[in-house]
Amino acid sequence: MKFISWNVNGLRACLKKGFMESFCKLDADVFALQETKMQPEQAILDLPGYKQYWNSAEKKGYSGTAVFSRIEPLNVTYGLGIEEHDHEGRVITLEFPDVYFVTVYTPNSKRGLERLAYRMEWEDAFRAYLVGLDAKKPVVVCGDLNVAHTEIDLKNPKTNHHNAGFTDEERGKFTELLNAGFIDTFRTLYPERTGIYTWWSYLRKARDTNAGWRIDYFVTSKRLQDRIADATIHNEIFGSDHCPVGLELKS
Repeated sequence: MKFISWNVNGLRACLKKGFMESFCKLDADVFALQETKMQPEQAILDLPGYKQYWNSAEKKGYSGTAVFSRIEPLNVTYGLGIEEHDHEGRVITLEFPDVYFVTVYTPNSKRGLERLAYRMEWEDAFRAYLVGLDAKKPVVVCGDLNVAHTEIDLKNPKTNHHNAGFTDEERGKFTELLNAGFIDTFRTLYPERTGIYTWWSYLRKARDTNAGWRIDYFVTSKRLQDRIADATIHNEIFGSDHCPVGLELKS
């Protein structure tokens, strides 16, 4: 199975920047989006062979996730099932015979860390949700997790320490997730690879100088490790301030 995840930073904008071409080229069985920033009726996507699943934020033009799947899931759920966390369209779960597939757009702690306290609550609730799924069958979770886990996951760790996405608190929550029985697939396969990022600020031409962060992930249950054929970062693809990331699982 081939999975792709992409924070498109507004799908309607990305559609004007080659989204369909990239979608066809990547040729995934399951293609997840974050930050769609739209309601499903605001753009008609013609994706023959794919079923579409949307979870849009109540606030227009904000957040939102979608999954397009060639493989019909047994079941689909939206959100965490926790009222306080389910207004921003951040989670979609597809149940397949052998795995749960979850896409997530993790809340940003924001400038000045004004949302860090909420982010900590979210992290605990989301981890508990994944652990609950993992008790039934293995989990593949992907998306914009809004954290660079270690210093090699961003170009400028020293100047960004304590900034949103690289606080000790956020990094610690990612460690807690891994300690709960999950693996960062890219880092598991490529433990020392540097200079590979998934997000570059639109400011100061960061992508031109590769001043990036690796904040988009495929994380899986540890017991799926032997099935991982590859974990990919498609930094050759433009259209958003993020690039797509991928995972291939052997059957």
